[in-house]
Amino acid sequence: MSASTTLREVVGLDGRLPALADATLVLIDFQNTYRTGVMALEGVDEALTAGARLLAAARAQGTPVVHVVNDGGEGTPYDVRAEIGAISPEVAPVDGEPVIVKKFPDSFVGTDLEQVLNDLGSGPDLVLAGLMTHMCIASTAQGAFNRGYRPTVVAEATATRALTAPDGTVLPAATLHTAALTTIADLFGLVAGEVADLTP
Repeated sequence: MSASTTLREVVGLDGRLPALADATLVLIDFQNTYRTGVMALEGVDEALTAGARLLAAARAQGTPVVHVVNDGGEGTPYDVRAEIGAISPEVAPVDGEPVIVKKFPDSFVGTDLEQVLNDLGSGPDLVLAGLMTHMCIASTAQGAFNRGYRPTVVAEATATRALTAPDGTVLPAATLHTAALTTIADLFGLVAGEVADLTP
């Protein structure tokens, strides 16, 4: 079977990866909940390590950085008031880096993310990383695309978990991760395999 032409190619969208220095970095849901317990992800430690490298590179180059966290409310695995919902220390914000609190998978819905990006003087290029690939990363990439941004997802700085498909089969985390990235790359954004793809 030959590979299909992507929708990006059909409509003539630019396929060149941005330089991190010319983009805004948006780190999504790098929260402790994904490291342990019911929401633990496969490959989460590797994704966090890559996310930390990406964040360090952005800070070194003066790239604007925005952090996003999901607040599921008190007593949930996404309680931002508890340690379980806190941003993992490897990628924790520093003074001056905005933190957006969301309640939906798309980081733009019900938040002031777009206004924050405007205030930062962000151009069209957004670099996205975080958790989970098939959920908030894919949803935010689509939301960014729908608002006129040019999102790029860093594959090694994302992760997900195995899920049961509607037919009852178990979809391995690696398969779901690849499928989510492939869906994004079909139209909504670009996919960089590694942090090094965006840095000199």
